[in-house]
Amino acid sequence: MGLKHLLMISGAVPVLALSIGSVAADSALPESEKPIKIVTNNWSSQIAQSHVAGQLLEEMGYNVDYVPTNTELQWPALRDDEVHLQIEVWEGINARHYNEALEDGEILALGTHEAATREEWWYPAYVEEQCPGLPDWEALNDCAEIFATPETLPKGRYLGGPVEWEKGDKELIDALDLDFEVVNAGSAAALWAELEAAKRAKEPIVMYFWKPNWAAVEYEGSFVDFPDYEPECREEPSWGPNENKTNDCGNPWPGWLKKTMPVEAEDRWPTAVELIREYNMNDEQVGELSFLVDREGMEHEEAAEHWIAENRDLVDEWITEAKR
Repeated sequence: MGLKHLLMISGAVPVLALSIGSVAADSALPESEKPIKIVTNNWSSQIAQSHVAGQLLEEMGYNVDYVPTNTELQWPALRDDEVHLQIEVWEGINARHYNEALEDGEILALGTHEAATREEWWYPAYVEEQCPGLPDWEALNDCAEIFATPETLPKGRYLGGPVEWEKGDKELIDALDLDFEVVNAGSAAALWAELEAAKRAKEPIVMYFWKPNWAAVEYEGSFVDFPDYEPECREEPSWGPNENKTNDCGNPWPGWLKKTMPVEAEDRWPTAVELIREYNMNDEQVGELSFLVDREGMEHEEAAEHWIAENRDLVDEWITEAKR
């Protein structure tokens, strides 16, 4: 998948390099005038984090472009050095692509955020009264009909994320013989709208949920307890409760959140690579960025500017360490 085709799908948003902030641009930077093309996906924390990283790179003198794309198309582009930075690689959705590209020597392992991730089926707290036995996954079939909608009757509806966030939920349903169908939301905003409507009416809902995220603080609820993840669950049918099928387990928990760039970046922009190694966010910081966008109504760029201003000492430390 070439960058030209990637851009025809999503478009790139060019941004000119600026020299702002309390850490001045170094005259030796950038080592290359070639713009660093930063991947943006379709959820708030990833886009806002991308702009935090991009604005810090701009402060250091680099040229930056933002390239919106999805979690599948980004990997061939990263491997081919056609896009250059993914700041938020979630284990649950990207582990296979990331590990394969790393093993092939085509991307850099630039560290793991302090933030720990979880991506799983989830329900609001009031649903436990409507479906006794939760959070145990085996309770789902006893209550499947209360989660049904006209399009899934008599099966329950599992409200998944956008299709490109594919989590293997259909395989999970098949392996655990759950009386559910997956209905994908069109966007993260659509997920939150469905959750808010269900909460107001106290209607049963089971849906895709993830953290770190502002919603994990705002909405009381629980993740479904599926059989614990082990790598063998994805590869060996004999593992887990269904001896004939794979994918009979939940997602990794706690999951990692990583950063990566193509291997070519190390020679082309060595100080930028060091900045991304230093760059590190915890659960609260990731949640704060998504809150600024989803609840405070800021644009992603504005949220990034606000966050940098509020964390100036921290980001200056990252930049100083990167330049050593």
